Amino acid sequence: MTDNYHIDGERRAFELGNRGPIEFNVDGTLRQDIVDAYWRTGFYVFEGVVAGDELDELITEFERALERAPSSSDSSTDAKGRPALGAEFERPSFRFAKPLSDPHGGTPSTHGRYPAKMSEPEPPPDAPAEVIHQMSGILHLGDSFLRLYGHPQLLAIAEQINGPDFTPFTDTIWVKEAGLGASVAWHQDGTTHWDNPDLDPGTHGFNFMMQLYGSNACNALWVVPGTHRVGKIDIKARVEANDGSDRLPDAVPMLCCPGDVAICSRQVLHGSFANTSPAMRATFVFGFHRRASILGVSAWGKEPYDEARIHARSRVIALAVDARQQRFPDEPHYIYQPLADEVEDNRWSDDTREHVLKNYNLNDLGI
Repeated sequence: MTDNYHIDGERRAFELGNRGPIEFNVDGTLRQDIVDAYWRTGFYVFEGVVAGDELDELITEFERALERAPSSSDSSTDAKGRPALGAEFERPSFRFAKPLSDPHGGTPSTHGRYPAKMSEPEPPPDAPAEVIHQMSGILHLGDSFLRLYGHPQLLAIAEQINGPDFTPFTDTIWVKEAGLGASVAWHQDGTTHWDNPDLDPGTHGFNFMMQLYGSNACNALWVVPGTHRVGKIDIKARVEANDGSDRLPDAVPMLCCPGDVAICSRQVLHGSFANTSPAMRATFVFGFHRRASILGVSAWGKEPYDEARIHARSRVIALAVDARQQRFPDEPHYIYQPLADEVEDNRWSDDTREHVLKNYNLNDLGI
């Protein structure tokens, strides 16, 4: 429920000056005050990016995915006994957690980047044993999400932030079910480059965060502004210095309406509390990197990321651009420079769905 911590956080969030519509200069670059606000705070909320039929399609496909999800973490069928969505893919599409729990805090998960445990409210007595926490590989679970991935304005922003040879990262939907959604402990996303002498606030890339239903102070992602500029943070020490409370006093909620898309540095300190509110939050997260931060780096696998893997994963950007152009033919489309000469090879079709998109996330590029 909303209390003084949430109210104060809301006030400070709106005072940051880091929200508004996407606006470009005549030369196609993002307006400088928007760029400056992003680098100052570590995030920016672009308002009203997705609306109308496109937003309706995204919500419909998300809700269909929820309906067709496995009924539990050890089930291969949905709640109606049908084969669960995503069973044909090599990597599991759905991750579960106990209601209102913190599944990662204080564990070695993801190279130990969640060192401090979040508070865990008592679930209601009729709560299920598990709730969906994440949907992964969403681009092959719903065509509307693939089309959003090819959004020309968002890709133009990615180019400006990470350069024209930017690369993909990964994508997921974080699900915060009303009154039941699990928390995500305070963390910084990056894991590989903290000791790099050339580290800067953008080394580990960024995520776009598209809100299907919007967010409020109780269910939102919370961010500590400016922490993307200070390097690796001793998160556990910061929580202990706050009398052990997970309510960090300088954090603010990322407040969004349906269809807003935030950009968030992967180096900024962020997390979310268990969702005790009566409102669902579903956030489609998809990120991008500088090519220089990826090429030759060993991170999520034993082998360093080479040009072949980067090329294979980057083809999804080209597919998404073409899929969007087919759905919205009157909309200006983005030209992804690294694959500008391979347009015909990356047309969106049944063939490329099977041979390029299927299991694309096995080639995700995490650092």
